Order: sequence, then C-alpha cells, then structure tokens
Amino acid sequence: MEPGNHTLVPEFILLGLSEEAELQPLLFALFFSMYLVTVTGNLLIILAIATDSHLHTPMYFFLSNLSFADICFTSTTVPKMLMNIQRQNKVITYEDCITQMYFFILFAALDNFLLAVMAYDRFVAICHPLHYTVIMNPRFCGLLLLASWVLAFLHSTLNGLMILRLSFCTELEISHFFCELNQVIQLACSDNFLNVLVMYLTIVLLGGIPLTGILFSYMKIVSSILKIASAVGKYKAFSTCGSHLSVVSMFYGIGLSVYLSSAAIENSRATAIASVMYTVAPPMLNPFIYSLRNKDIKQALRKLVS
Repeated sequence: MEPGNHTLVPEFILLGLSEEAELQPLLFALFFSMYLVTVTGNLLIILAIATDSHLHTPMYFFLSNLSFADICFTSTTVPKMLMNIQRQNKVITYEDCITQMYFFILFAALDNFLLAVMAYDRFVAICHPLHYTVIMNPRFCGLLLLASWVLAFLHSTLNGLMILRLSFCTELEISHFFCELNQVIQLACSDNFLNVLVMYLTIVLLGGIPLTGILFSYMKIVSSILKIASAVGKYKAFSTCGSHLSVVSMFYGIGLSVYLSSAAIENSRATAIASVMYTVAPPMLNPFIYSLRNKDIKQALRKLVS
C-alpha cells in the first residue's frame, strides 16, 4: 500500500486497564481521585508562586510552568478514560486519537525540557552564585521557556505528521487507556518502518540530550557542594536542589523502568498498567515533593490558604 493512500478510520477501541465489570467503579474512583489531587495540587503551586512576590525568581518561574505542564499532561489522558468508564464505551475516534497523541507527546516533551532548564538554573545558582542574577535574567528565562515550548511543539508535530501518513485496517484495538504512540504505529497495515525509526530517534535525541545535561549539571553541583567547608553551607546548597533532584529521579526513573520492562514483557495489558506510573503518578506527586521539601513554598501556601 502506498503511503499516500489513506483509509479513513472511524474509531479505535481503548481496552483500558481491565475489562472486568466489577473493577470499573474502583478504577473510576481511583483515577478520579488521583486526577483531582493532581489538578488541585499543581494549581495551588501556581497560585502560591503567582501571589507571593518572594517567589518571583527564576527557580519558581520554571516550577510554575512545570506545574502547568503537569496539569495539561494528565488532562490529555485521564478525563477520556474516566468518560469511557462512566459511559461504558471504549471507543475513541480517529481524530480524537490523533489529537490525544499530539498533546500527550507535546506536554511529555515539555516536562522533559523544563526539568533540564531547571537543572541548569540550579547549576548557575550553586556553581556561579555571584553571576546568577546576571545570567538568569528575565529575558533569558523567557527564552529558555520559549525554546522548551518550540522544541516540544516540533517533536509532537513531527510524530503527528508521521502518524497521518499511515493507513489502518481492521485491527484497531489498543491495549491501553490512551492512544499510545507505539501501539498505534503497530496497528498500521501500511509500512511503519519510518515511523518507528523517527519515534526512537526523537526519543534518544530529545530525551537523551536533556538527561545528559541534567546529569552534567548535577555532577558540577555536587563537585561545588563538596568544596564548601561548613556542613551547614553544604546542607543549604543541597536543599535548594533537593526537590528538583527528587522529581527528576522519579520522572526518568519511572519512565525508563516502564519502557525497559515493556520491552521485556510481551503482555501489553501489563505494560498499560505499568504506564500509569509515569503518566499519572509523577504529576500527582510533584506538588507534594516541592511543598514538603521547600520552606518558601510552604509559607506561600499557608498565606494562600489563610
């Protein structure tokens, strides 16, 4: 079949995490609660940073954008799953599936780039403290945020356009609770080699380069902290990047473990269950990590609530 000949596909079937009817109310309650906590927690972080002038710094500027990206990231998948459970309907149209994939990739990539930018911010703050305000000026911070959005947009658009070139036949069941890129590519009845190649190349480049930058930044940060004479100084320096390091470890640790396990496990349903750990858990836990480990955020949240 020629790549240009597209077959109009009316719908895909999302099989979800379980087909057992008695588990559906439990799944709905669980994911609705997790989604509510995710949105509420990240909104509180955004409002706390916006309303407290003491938090109008580069570190919290990027944190508020990370919280916004986390809300959007979770909103691309969980509401549709909740709707399908509530209506007892597993159908998603071709257009909705493409749209969901596009925004899922967009906000996942944006999370990835923002974590790298935040690592660079901590690197400058700890390794070059005297030049921090000069280097991390508002204009440069805006450019870093813009670059993150542009790269995420290009990544998502490229994969979206590559999906549009595929033709689909009759096997349209997706063993997942959302339209996962790799599974949709595998359903194509036209040649998907180029799609697989582009998918893995973009993952390696746009995932590996930011991760390398994060690791390099923390190598320099640890080296600088070890040179500090006093234990109190070391603790203060490390405490400024402890929350970010926890989030980075969770984001990449869970993501890599899920993808490595999915390569070893052929059960796609097991992979779908494991993927919950990187699509829902990190955005939900990020506000807790930053609020519990950060004194400034705690104070801002108390002011906001009171």
